[in-house]
This record gives sequence, C-alpha cells and structure tokens, in this order.
Amino acid sequence: MRLLITRPQPDADEIAAELTQRGHQCLVTPVLEIVTYPTDLNFDGVHALLVTSRNGIRGLVAASERRDIPVLAVGPGTEEAAAAAGFVTLAGSGNVTGLDALVRATVKPDAGTLLWITGKHVRGDLRADLRAAGYDVVRHVLYDAQMVSEIPPACAAALRANEIDGALFFSPRTAQTFVRILTMAGLESAARSVTAFCLSPAIAAALGGLPWREVAIAGRTDRDALLDLVNQNSTIMDHAG
Repeated sequence: MRLLITRPQPDADEIAAELTQRGHQCLVTPVLEIVTYPTDLNFDGVHALLVTSRNGIRGLVAASERRDIPVLAVGPGTEEAAAAAGFVTLAGSGNVTGLDALVRATVKPDAGTLLWITGKHVRGDLRADLRAAGYDVVRHVLYDAQMVSEIPPACAAALRANEIDGALFFSPRTAQTFVRILTMAGLESAARSVTAFCLSPAIAAALGGLPWREVAIAGRTDRDALLDLVNQNSTIMDHAG
C-alpha cells in the first residue's frame, strides 16, 4: 500500500522504515512538530514518574541524567523507550485509564509524589483522578506538539493524484490537525480514496467530516496493533483485486 505517515518525528521515520520492510511505500508527512522545553526537574520526594508518550521519555532524557526513579508508562511503546533510556519501568494498557489503574495497583497513595511528565496538550486529567484517590501528583510540562500551518506540497500533490491508499493517525490532535490543513487546502474530496488507520475510537472521531474510503480502528492502543491493521487491510485489498 501507499501510506501517509502523519506522526511527529523521529517516530515517523521509525514507523516508515518498519512499514517499508513490510512491503509498503511511505510518504512521511508529520503534521505536528515536537518542541522540548529547557527545564530543571525537581525530583525531591518523587516516588515514580508517570509518562504518557515517547516524547515524554525524550524530554526526561534531555532534562536529567537520573535514571533511579521508576517510570510508570502509559503503554508498551513508551515503556520500551523508557527501558532503552535506562529506566526501570512498568507499562499500562495503552491509554490514560490504564495508567490510572496501573498506579492504583502498584503504588500506595502515601508512597510519595508522582511526577506526571506531559506535553502542553493532554486528554483527560490523570492528576485530578489520582488526587481524588489520595495520591500526590504533580504535573510537569516538558514539550509541546505544535501544529503545522499548511499541508506540505508533496503530500498535497500525492493526494490530488490519488497516490495515497492509507494514512496512519496516532493521536486525536494529529487527526484534527490533518483534517484542518486538508480542508484549508481544499482537498477534502481526496479523502475518498484513502483509508484512515486509527489507533483508537477517539482518533477516528477526530477525523469526522471527511469522506474517507474507510476508517479502520486498531483493536489495541499500541503501534504494533496499528501496523498489523495496515497489513490486514492490505491483504484484503490484494485479494479483492
């Protein structure tokens, strides 16, 4: 399949490389740019770090050399990045609800401060939910995912020529941004030939309003599930052809 990778860098190139190995053609077109904030982290009294993305791990690595505080990661991808960086880590089920459950199952409310590492924009309020259960949670913003202002020319040209079979979306904000810049470019109708591959129902909802050929949702909220979904769809298309 000919695929559009909308995820921010450096994850976009990693996804594209893996999909290329699986026999797909990829056009890397990030619609968000990750900007890390310079900061001093205060680890006094911190029992564990709550991290909801690989970008959070990258921000931690850039901000501090300490690796002695355990990481409770939102899912397998973030846990993998944390372990590779030298942290001791546990993983939730792949969403904030799962991370909330992981905290409650493994940490006592009086264990110490939980430092929640986030981007500027978050979905849900993990801090409020855990504080209501008696936990001391402090949020620290380490990065921002900034939206691109317009659709890149190579992406626009490929969509106009119906050269894209599918597009991968890993977050609601990425999906919302893509819809916005596609609409600004007057390319809404180009979605008719594109299958939108979504990591979650919330992402699929954010893509509403465009006439997608199909909106496919992964069965689990991790990257491998989404890549497997692409392969399954490709096989179906091959058989149909």
